This record gives sequence, structure tokens and C-alpha cells, in this order.
Amino acid sequence: MGLWKGIVMASLLGSLLALVGCDRDRIAKLEEGVATEADVRKQFGEPQATYNEADGGKTLEFTRQPEGQTAYMITIGADGKMSALRQVLKPAEFAKVQPGMDKSEVRRLLGRPAKTAKYDLKPDEEHWDWRWLDGQMSKVFTVTFNRDGKVMSSAVSDEPPSDLKRN
Repeated sequence: MGLWKGIVMASLLGSLLALVGCDRDRIAKLEEGVATEADVRKQFGEPQATYNEADGGKTLEFTRQPEGQTAYMITIGADGKMSALRQVLKPAEFAKVQPGMDKSEVRRLLGRPAKTAKYDLKPDEEHWDWRWLDGQMSKVFTVTFNRDGKVMSSAVSDEPPSDLKRN
């Protein structure tokens, strides 16, 4: 059993490292003001969500949740060219999450969460978690919503070890 878990962990780690390396290669192929939406889709595939912007452009969401620790928001200007590529799972973006924001605003800001949860002892709350890296430390950013889907609070914690890491 211990050998099997070691093999599974090595496989998962290898897949995660490959994802990070692949993202770096994909990003290097995209130049702001030059790359088109078709170029972005060729590198990243289909976005998890598309958000229309007031200026006629759009932002494409590419998240690596739940396995990975990044989420990219790639903006395509009204001219069809990429105008921004941002990795949004970082403290500066988390600080924008404020009490009273609704779920759609938080999703628009951070992308699809790694996990959502409701707990029997707190039926009026819903928790959304995003996995991210703070340097080399794995962290979790959690947003708690009330029954109306509005942000009540947010917090950062260390990512707990998974079941595979425990034994």
C-alpha cells in the first residue's frame, strides 16, 4: 500500500510540474498587442468562462483549479488582440474581495474555485476555496458567502495535507 501511494504521489507531482512548465511555454508564445483570441485558444484551449467588457472586448478565464494553483484571466481587446494576461490567485487580487460582493463578482475576479462546500452546522453559509502558492508554500484562500450569496468574510490558510500525504 505504501509503495502504491508513493507511485500515485510521484505521478501527481509530475503532472503538476508538467502543467506549470506547459503554462510557462504557452504564455511565452503570446505577446500582448500581437496575439489574437485564436492564438490564446490554441495555447490554452477553451476557457472555463468568458466575460464581456464594456469597451467591446472580453476576458477569458483559464483556471488550473482544483489540481493546480493558478488561474489566468486573459483580456482580448475590441480589436481582437490580447491586451492582458494575468495570474489572479495572489494577495493583491484577494484583497479586492470585499464583504457584500456577490458570487458572480468573486468568480469574475478569481475564476472557478477549487472547491465549494456547505456544512450542516452552518446551513446559511457557503465556502469557496482557491488553492495558490505563496512562494513555495501551498495556501488556500477561502471566501464565505451568506444565504443571499454575498461575501461575509475571507481568509488565507495553509493548505492541509491531502489524504495521500498523510500515510
